[in-house]
Amino acid sequence: MNRHWLFVILGGVVEVLWVSGLKHSSSILEWILTAVAIIISFYLIVEASKHLPVGTVYAVFTGLGTAGTVVTEMLVFGEPFRWSKTLLILLLLAGVVGLKMITSEEGSKKGADV
Repeated sequence: MNRHWLFVILGGVVEVLWVSGLKHSSSILEWILTAVAIIISFYLIVEASKHLPVGTVYAVFTGLGTAGTVVTEMLVFGEPFRWSKTLLILLLLAGVVGLKMITSEEGSKKGADV
């Protein structure tokens, strides 16, 4: 795994923070931190997209963000647990892992040369 994939993963983690911030922020400081998280998240994704296939980067970013947000809402904010939701998240993560596995480093470098 190279630095650019780490940017995608970190961007997905930061996405969980800002999405939760959009729902739960109640003070000006929380809104400022949410805005900073949005900026950091998108900066990481833009940087990763310069060296990796954009479609794959976006799919992985949103998949990790979606799964992470749902899990965070259940564990931290008391969202009710549902097996159907959990199974669909696992299916989503399987797709994300599959995209990462079929994206070759050589194909990534070709896209960066354009």
